[in-house]
Amino acid sequence: MTKIFDGYCKVLDALIALALAIMVVLVFGNVVLRYAFNSGITVSEEVSRWLFVWVTFLGAVVAVKERGHLGTDFLVARLPVLGKKICLVVGHLLMLYATWLLFSGSLAQAKINWDVEAPVTGASTAIFYASGIVFAASAAVFLLSDLVRALTGQLSEEELVMVQESEDLAQLGRDDAIERDTHDKR
Repeated sequence: MTKIFDGYCKVLDALIALALAIMVVLVFGNVVLRYAFNSGITVSEEVSRWLFVWVTFLGAVVAVKERGHLGTDFLVARLPVLGKKICLVVGHLLMLYATWLLFSGSLAQAKINWDVEAPVTGASTAIFYASGIVFAASAAVFLLSDLVRALTGQLSEEELVMVQESEDLAQLGRDDAIERDTHDKR
């Protein structure tokens, strides 16, 4: 299952890179055309705006899979294993609820706007709301997978703390620990 998730995220990474490249070409090309030739790419702003939304939501999917969301482990890291498990389960249930709200809202908006055409491209504005549907469905799969692994005891104690600290903070923590050990020995 991990290989499937990793492969899916690699596809998302490639789509994100492609969308960013298209955005750069559209926006930069539009700026050059406006200043140099007093013209522009008509669909540039609309397509760039839609791609930005899609990049944000696809990046959020990858962040959920990699447990890269913001948070603090100040309390959870100090709890016993059972406390960490309880916090993980409660946190995942809350995230699944928020994901459900996003999914149902995005789906409703996509249905409402299915026949509404975008002003410049003429494409359905449901494309805009589909990004929320893709995010919610993908995030729910990742969250459910972690929840099942936690409930079946397949997560290690380190994995029960879902927040990853940055490398800089980890190094600061190691430096502080070394300094405390040195100070205690004196």
